[in-house]
Amino acid sequence: MKNIEFWFSIGSTYTYLSVTRILDVEKKHQVKFSWKPFSVRKIMKEMDNVPFPPNKKNKVDYMWRDIERRAKFYGFFAKVPVPYPLTEFDLANKIAILGLKEGWGVEYIRLTYKRWFQEGKEPAVEPNISEIFKLLNLNHEKTMNEANAEPIDNMYEANTDLARQKKIFGSPTFIYENENFWGDDRMEDSIKWAKN
Repeated sequence: MKNIEFWFSIGSTYTYLSVTRILDVEKKHQVKFSWKPFSVRKIMKEMDNVPFPPNKKNKVDYMWRDIERRAKFYGFFAKVPVPYPLTEFDLANKIAILGLKEGWGVEYIRLTYKRWFQEGKEPAVEPNISEIFKLLNLNHEKTMNEANAEPIDNMYEANTDLARQKKIFGSPTFIYENENFWGDDRMEDSIKWAKN
């Protein structure tokens, strides 16, 4: 089975589309995606790239409508606009790293995105984060302490460094054998390339 790297940041708007459909795509195409959370925000700041600046209303409005349309094409929905940008961007992604390490990460990520884009609940803030932990049967204090501890910090930094080395500049990015495919609409292209 082909293994494709899935590089993403919770906080990326278009990643909602990928996260929501990726398990179905895996099953349909008989591939495996390896989930890799990193800080796209840090990399974009280094590139002096502001994806949807507040002074470009037409571009921002287009982004929300585009996500709404694309979700409909895929058979689900997005209730936009949602809280953006995230106030707890790094925390949301560090919890994802911890979860992927402990086996509940994919469920956390998918639930976080669903609540963000379908219920308007911002990731990694209260009361949303407590509600998610409860749904996943996680101890709140223990999980938060571990997510903020040095080992997870180091993993987050290492993922971001590796993303930089792989010339990733946006989320989501799919990689198969050093070929980068940026954007939700390139997920299937990465599969075609892997099976080529």
